[in-house]
Formats: sequence, C-alpha cells, structure tokens
Amino acid sequence: MTVGASAVGTVETALKPWQDDQLQVLLAEENEYRVFDKIAEIARKLGFDHCSYGIRASLPVSRQRIAIFDTYPTEWRDRYVRQNYLTVDPTVQHGLRSLLPIVWTDELFERARDFWEDARAYDLRYGWAQPCRDAQGVLGMLSVVRSHDELSPTEMQEKSIRLAWLAQITHIAMARIVVKKLVPEASVRLSNKETAVIRWTAEGKSAAEIAEIMGLSPRTVTFHIGNVVKKLNAANKTAAAVRAAVLGLIY
Repeated sequence: MTVGASAVGTVETALKPWQDDQLQVLLAEENEYRVFDKIAEIARKLGFDHCSYGIRASLPVSRQRIAIFDTYPTEWRDRYVRQNYLTVDPTVQHGLRSLLPIVWTDELFERARDFWEDARAYDLRYGWAQPCRDAQGVLGMLSVVRSHDELSPTEMQEKSIRLAWLAQITHIAMARIVVKKLVPEASVRLSNKETAVIRWTAEGKSAAEIAEIMGLSPRTVTFHIGNVVKKLNAANKTAAAVRAAVLGLIY
C-alpha cells in the first residue's frame, strides 16, 4: 500500500509543473474559440487526432441551451446535426447519467449501430470521454478521439491522470466564458436579503410568513422578491426560486 501511494505521489509531483503551465495558458484566454484551440493542441500532444467539448447550461429548465466545439471533419459535423445524432449518441447519454470516464467500445455503441458505422466512416474509431458537472448544474463533456490504435489498458493507465485533469480544466476554462453567453442570469449576484427571501420562497413561505421570520414588513419582502424576479428574468416568484436554486444562488 505504501509503495502504491508513493508511486501516485511521484506521478502527481511530476505532473504539477505541466498542469500549472497549461492552467495559466487556458485561464489567460477570454475567447472560447482560442481556449478550445489550445485544448485541442493539448489533446493532440496526448496522442489524439480530434477532440470535442459540449456544454449544456442549467437554464432554461425545460429547454436547456447547448454549445458544442470540436475539431471533427466538417462533413461529419454536418451529418451529426442533420441526423440529430445528439439524441442517440451513447457518449452523450452516458454523460447525462454519470460523471465517470468512458472508453469507446463496440458494446457502448451496440444500440446505435447506424451512428457508430457513420462515425467510423469518418475515421472516428477510438475515443475517451469525461463528463463534468459544476456547482451551477452546468454539464460539460470532453471527448478525445483518433482514427488508429485502440486505447490499451497500459496507455490509459499512463494518460488517465492527464486526461482527467484536462477534462476538468476544459470545463472550468470554457464554462466561465460560455455560460454567461448561454445564460446571462448566471452572472447575477443577489444581496443577503434577496438570497434569504428567495430561499424562504423556495420553501413555500408566503410574503407575510417571510416577513415574520426575518423581522421585516411584508411590503419590504415583496420588494426584495420583485428584485430577484427582475434580476433572474423570471416570470414570477416561483420561477425565480427555481432559477435561483438551479444557479446555486440559494445556500
């Protein structure tokens, strides 16, 4: 056990300068396309021809917004959209259910044979994907793909730490830029009193009950709730409470 822990520590120590360098480069960029270009470059250095990053915002709840960045052939990208493969892509389905990494296999694509055959026709044969989710409920997934050489257990053991780190930092670097464009409300900041009244609203309390709890007048509570509704671009206080909860503003 001691030897294993020591070996992990040695690997982590060796990786730290590499991680720090890449982190600074990615977080220095303010354009999502330039950030993704650097991510794709790192993926190539790790032995992959292509990479993709998809991000799904947490709002609106009923029809969440999605953005996808990739280095795939244009023809495949167009076909993916035209065939609506997003709804049957097994890696996407996995990412909606789990945060565990996944390696592309025939078994994974068994129920989406048309999709799998199409992907291989464009030389997208061997891949690895890592879903990520942050405190605001934003879901992201990094996939790295190549046309040749199956991912062996030895290679995955050697590269798993770097790939997992790359997936996490990709989500951090991309989400900080993309989410505020997909969901402007994600940049909202509430005052302490606004946070308190919307928290109690989410608990089902009326303005009168909240006023009694907080030692305020009902009119003041209504004023704060109105501010939250306006800030979150919500239709009413119930919708505002849902948005505040999804965005992690209630704590």
